[in-house]
Amino acid sequence: MSAFAIVQAVVLTLVLLASLLAAFRKLLPKTAKRAQARLSSALDRPGRKRAVQRFGRWLQPAEAKSGGCGSGDGCSSCGGCAPTPATQAQPLHFREP
Repeated sequence: MSAFAIVQAVVLTLVLLASLLAAFRKLLPKTAKRAQARLSSALDRPGRKRAVQRFGRWLQPAEAKSGGCGSGDGCSSCGGCAPTPATQAQPLHFREP
């Protein structure tokens, strides 16, 4: 195998992995955020190296950073919060043109 073939295989593998990750995040957003939060909390444990903890905090999803319950999955992941007015049914009003 030549060096070009090895570099080509590595580049194609990285492109494939990036595409799979993008599809996973697009098709299963809650599962992707949950997995990201679990990986983040596993890396941000006491006793880990400082660089690993910093990477874990950087990797934490934005919703988990702002969540008040500390679930790590962000708001409305546990179903314990009250529904917001935007999610309740609203009647439609039609006007004649």
